[in-house]
Order: sequence, then structure tokens, then C-alpha cells
Amino acid sequence: MTTVLTAADRCDRCGAQAYLRVVLISGGELLFCAHHGRKFEPELKKIAAEIQDETDRLTAVQATADEDQH
Repeated sequence: MTTVLTAADRCDRCGAQAYLRVVLISGGELLFCAHHGRKFEPELKKIAAEIQDETDRLTAVQATADEDQH
């Protein structure tokens, strides 16, 4: 079972909060922020056994924040 990414999980490319976990076919994993996940997605799909994408949490947080302001 895959664990939910938290604020402690950081992008391996830039250090921002990670929203994608890429489990590699060769073993190990990489973490990416939404920006770098999109940027490298075509290449990652070639080497990934699994991609856990939690980028939908970004828009869910924004929608909740917008509702709270009304």
C-alpha cells in the first residue's frame, strides 16, 4: 500500500513539497513537485513501475480556501 505524501516529502529536483512519487522499475523511488512531475512525465513513464500522483490535492486546497473566504 502506498502512503500519502506529506509536507515532509520534498521534490528531488528543487526541494518543494512533493506531490508525485515515482517507483522505479529498477527499484527505489523519486519524488517530484507538481511542476517537475509534469516536466519529466514522458520520461518518467518509461522507467516507472508506478506513479503516485497527488497533484489533485493542490486544486482541492485552493477550492477550500476560496470557500472559506466567502
